[in-house]
Amino acid sequence: MNYVLDVHTHTIASGHAYNTMREMAKAAADKGLELLGITEHAMAMPGTCHEYYFQNLKMVEREMYGTELLLGSEVNILDSKGNVDLEENIRKKLDIIIASLHIPCIKPGTREENTQAYIETMKKPYIDIIGHPDDGRYPVDYLALVQAAKEYKILLEVNNNSLDPRCTRQGGAENVKIMLKYCMRYQVPVVVNSDAHTDALVGFHKYAQEIFDEIAFPEDLVVNRSVCELKKYVNKYKNL
Repeated sequence: MNYVLDVHTHTIASGHAYNTMREMAKAAADKGLELLGITEHAMAMPGTCHEYYFQNLKMVEREMYGTELLLGSEVNILDSKGNVDLEENIRKKLDIIIASLHIPCIKPGTREENTQAYIETMKKPYIDIIGHPDDGRYPVDYLALVQAAKEYKILLEVNNNSLDPRCTRQGGAENVKIMLKYCMRYQVPVVVNSDAHTDALVGFHKYAQEIFDEIAFPEDLVVNRSVCELKKYVNKYKNL
């Protein structure tokens, strides 16, 4: 498959990544990506940027080295009610929002509690993507998750980093296969993202592609094939 976009990446602004915005954009351009999303961790993540960073993204150009940029945030889900750590009035002004469960920000709950946290988050305004719902430290009812994603028109992420043997998340490959089989059954699209914290990993989707090949996941359910398809789901474009 020809991946033309990657919309979950981090720069030094997130506190535990290693390249600047321009370095990430240059890597995307060098790899032939048409669109790059840079989604810094929101404020509950230790060491990340202040909310002023997100408020001031309006001043940053949206194209570098010929690659279009979507600038937003990976917000942290804080509880089973779907509350996140970036206010709605800020989220609405950003290009793209990913919502994720992270160990420093929320203690893993039961399968029911984790599933409820994701689904309640999907109901919030200006949430576009559920990030790495494959982490076995947060057990999930994948049938309910996929059905909710279809109902609320939210993209589920296939996170290549979760499949990397170096990643600290648990059960990524097994869990994402379960999720993808439900996505096939209910015709729910997904987005593949690198979750790159270094420029070398921008657009790196090898592990995800191997799973797609293994289970014969259809390309027409992967929005990375088309910038136009992706834009149907992101804040900046979906209401135009």
